[in-house]
Amino acid sequence: MDEALLRTLTPAVIGILVRRGAGFAAAEDAVQDALVEALRVWPGSPPRDPQAWLVAVAWRRFLDAARAESSRRRRELREADEPAPGPGEGVDDTLQLYFLCAHPSLTPASAVALTLRAVGGLSTRQIARAYLVPEATMAQRISRAKRTVSGVRFDRPGDVATVLRVLYLVFNEGYSGDVDLAAEAIRLTRQLADRSEDEEVAGLLALMLLHHARRPARTRPDGGLVPLAEQDRGRWDTRLIAEGVDVLQAALSRDRVGEFQAQAAVAALHADARTAEETDWVQIVEWYDELVRLTDSPVVRLNRAVAVGEAEGPRAGLAALAGLDPSLPRRTAAAAYLHERAGDAATAARLYADAARSAPSLPERDHLVRQAARLHARLRG
Repeated sequence: MDEALLRTLTPAVIGILVRRGAGFAAAEDAVQDALVEALRVWPGSPPRDPQAWLVAVAWRRFLDAARAESSRRRRELREADEPAPGPGEGVDDTLQLYFLCAHPSLTPASAVALTLRAVGGLSTRQIARAYLVPEATMAQRISRAKRTVSGVRFDRPGDVATVLRVLYLVFNEGYSGDVDLAAEAIRLTRQLADRSEDEEVAGLLALMLLHHARRPARTRPDGGLVPLAEQDRGRWDTRLIAEGVDVLQAALSRDRVGEFQAQAAVAALHADARTAEETDWVQIVEWYDELVRLTDSPVVRLNRAVAVGEAEGPRAGLAALAGLDPSLPRRTAAAAYLHERAGDAATAARLYADAARSAPSLPERDHLVRQAARLHARLRG
């Protein structure tokens, strides 16, 4: 059974049912039933046209459910001829499904879950395991999201920026449970890039590829974090780096730079350096200046301050950091790093310990604790 094929076909089949008149929630439920049937039937009797088979079975399930729901709906549906199994319909509705799943009325968590279910083809159980929540909790979240978007017109223009935010959220979840969400986000973004000419879609794909290329070197065998400067660059995936750079260059050549393209440019400069010492920090600062212009994000300003510290010295970096809100996530850790670079080990040790207490993840907390312990040992020696 080719589960990858089923995931690829899922959004197209949902789209076909919606265009035939099914509500989004009903269409998604019917397609999930068809997928279960495919897992049962296909190993012994694979269809010649998998998409047409799924459309036929899902449409029958939708009709059965609709007929059972009300006599009025039953009379309406009896007037329609049930489509015979045949070639899959040629219109590709995947892009519209992205926009539906990233509807502005949904919370980010619900939008991510619905995208993984409807466009990614993941089961509720797989999504629940990936997010480390009970399956019943995830089922409720997805059901509420489906009810929210059921009344939205399928031909309504969507906001690609919202779609990209949802995909980036999926990517940043990384890996947990039995679903590799980073790889799944790349697969979904490739799918979107194939159907869109938007430069920012390409920028996000490039950014994901370049970050994912460093994944093998990012953690130690015990799960501890390895900072970028200490990573074994021989373990980076050069194939993904080359692909990410090609995608980025094609997007930048259109001269409509956006946030994800600029972020990808920073990642490409890191990937291009054979050693940490060879990193072109001056150009990285320039790209962060562009990101500040595009977003004026405090997080971007934080990253820029660290880059300034590398390009112009730690005192310059601390000066750039000074105007940022002390409660900004990871600001204290950045200050600790820059103070250590400036030779102030005592302040750096204290700040590393402070940063550890508010770290957003266990591996990050452990890394900061080790940094503080290392400096305390040096000060005692």
